[in-house]
Amino acid sequence: MENKSYTKHFILLLILLIILFFINISFGSVSIPFKDIFNSLFNGNVTKESWQTIIVNFRLPKAITAILVGSGLSVCGLLMQTLFRNPLAGPFVLGISSGASLGVAILLLGSSIFGGFLLTTSVSNWSLPIAASLGSFLVLSAVIIAANRVKNTMSILIIGLMFGSFTAAIISVLAYFSEADQIQQYLFWSFGSLGNLSWAELSVFIIIYAIAMLATLTILKPLNSFLLGENYAKSLGINIKKSRNITLLITSVLTGVITAFSGPIAFVGLAVPHIARMLFFSSNHKILLPAVATIGAIVLLICDTIAQLPTSEFTLPINAITSLFGAPIVIWLLVRKKRIFV
Repeated sequence: MENKSYTKHFILLLILLIILFFINISFGSVSIPFKDIFNSLFNGNVTKESWQTIIVNFRLPKAITAILVGSGLSVCGLLMQTLFRNPLAGPFVLGISSGASLGVAILLLGSSIFGGFLLTTSVSNWSLPIAASLGSFLVLSAVIIAANRVKNTMSILIIGLMFGSFTAAIISVLAYFSEADQIQQYLFWSFGSLGNLSWAELSVFIIIYAIAMLATLTILKPLNSFLLGENYAKSLGINIKKSRNITLLITSVLTGVITAFSGPIAFVGLAVPHIARMLFFSSNHKILLPAVATIGAIVLLICDTIAQLPTSEFTLPINAITSLFGAPIVIWLLVRKKRIFV
């Protein structure tokens, strides 16, 4: 009976995801009818040729990016909340996002200190993702080294927060010596964006995303055992150190690539796992993992649709919309729930 109810939940969520996917593609400065969207995706027969270009080159990549980013951040949030047994842990607690931000800050703001070389490197479309990836990789390496030297999981959480503070301090110093236009450019990147990816960049994103998600399936049993403590996990024969490192690696790689391609997007990874627990009332990661991924994709599609301001030429920062959504959810959970974990 319980499995049937879960099946019904997943079917409803998938239907909602598909509907929101087409709504997201339809809305924007130019409204495109659903019929033309279907024709564009399946037979290429669209009323206006310009609509075909808008759908294929801009809106379809953006909608796919929203699904990947929403589901990826939500899964990372679930992994971190389980590993640290902390309901307020999110995908950015390890400082990986801060490392990516530092890489971008050095590229965009560092020319005032390092000279004109960095300005010449910022021409390529790949410059920001590469800089963000290098920054996140450096912090990832430091976190993995620290994880192998400390036994207490909470110490890793504190180390991650310290890395975040350290990189934020460096970014502040770079900003202090930068010109106004450079600071503005970095600020726009920090707002987050889902619509800047070409199909080539999106292909790289999908490959890394798929590898990380498949790797997550290999640690479902350790994740379930972590909920009852490391001693219980050891009694089941779980290799704590190995499972912890794999969890950290998956989260770091997925968070790093998401930040590299779309910028830092707040609150989705923190709020969505709690929504999934409330809807499914389960702590089993075989249920939670697909639930969190689906709900995360739905949430970010909704936020991106709101951010587009239909029939308007303006697009609100996606980071602002997700924060407006996520902050009340987290506050409500803390106020109404004595226990957030099921």
